[in-house]
Amino acid sequence: MIDFITNIEFESPWFLTLLVAIPLMVYYHFYGEHRLPSLKVSTVKGFGAATLRARAVRYLPILFWLALTSFILALARPQLALKEEEVTAEGIDIVLALDLSSSMLAKDFSPDRLEVSKRVAAEFVTKRVDDHIGLVVFSGESFTQCPLTSDHRIVKRFLSQLQCGFLEEGTAIGMGLATAVNRLKDSEAKSRVIILLTDGDNNTGYIKPLTAAEMARELGQTVYTIGVGSKGMALTPQGKRSDGSYVFDYARVMINEPLLQQIAEITGGKYFRATSEESLALVYDEIDQLEKTEREVTTFKRYSDEFGVFLRLGIILFVLHMVLSLTLLRTYP
Repeated sequence: MIDFITNIEFESPWFLTLLVAIPLMVYYHFYGEHRLPSLKVSTVKGFGAATLRARAVRYLPILFWLALTSFILALARPQLALKEEEVTAEGIDIVLALDLSSSMLAKDFSPDRLEVSKRVAAEFVTKRVDDHIGLVVFSGESFTQCPLTSDHRIVKRFLSQLQCGFLEEGTAIGMGLATAVNRLKDSEAKSRVIILLTDGDNNTGYIKPLTAAEMARELGQTVYTIGVGSKGMALTPQGKRSDGSYVFDYARVMINEPLLQQIAEITGGKYFRATSEESLALVYDEIDQLEKTEREVTTFKRYSDEFGVFLRLGIILFVLHMVLSLTLLRTYP
């Protein structure tokens, strides 16, 4: 209610000058010359006290004055000013390219590399309020899991549903990067970014990683590459049982860092190595800082007419006054 009153503005405020007449009418009614002649007596015994009806008749005009006040306010065209802020920014279009090969289930991260990568990526998406973000996944093949969108809830939902094993096995870094490049090729954003995360080496696919990197450079896209995995040995899937569950054994972490560095350098990006959940979060924080944009805030007002509220209130009060003055509170000369 307080917000409603403080945000009310009037389109025709000069009608409000008519409100001066209301207190004059009140004064004239209670203290004016039209009052009935008075008779001074020594005692009021025998006259009886004024009835409730008599008091109500005396104050009946209050309904009329309130109705008149409502009509005057309606004439002044009250409007509710809804203040809003429109954020206009040079948004960045970002595609996350995430490796879904079975090695992403390695246990050197808790519970595994994939779950940590999904969680940290979702936190990054939350921070990028003004950006369009898409999601590409790859292993032995690649496809777009989520096209570029400003609805970050959808992106995070897709991230949470990612699992290893539903794509052909392998690590086609070139295919994953090429798919991400294709998603950004029609973007009109000033800055177009790909964040490619993998834990291995390119070992399949018909597009070479450096070829895809050259495509990104020609289209003005920047690629940040992330190698995720500890150094040394890690408990990694080595095969599948007949029931579809993975067989784990220790294997050396094999990330082709020179390749990921080349991809980043070709496109003007940067390569990062994440050996823990904490370091992966720091990687995304650094990328977040590297790809900041200026935010221009434009304030505007939207109005909604509220004169109908006062008009309806005035009619109700006026009708109530008329009904009472002709029935229960009717007076006779």
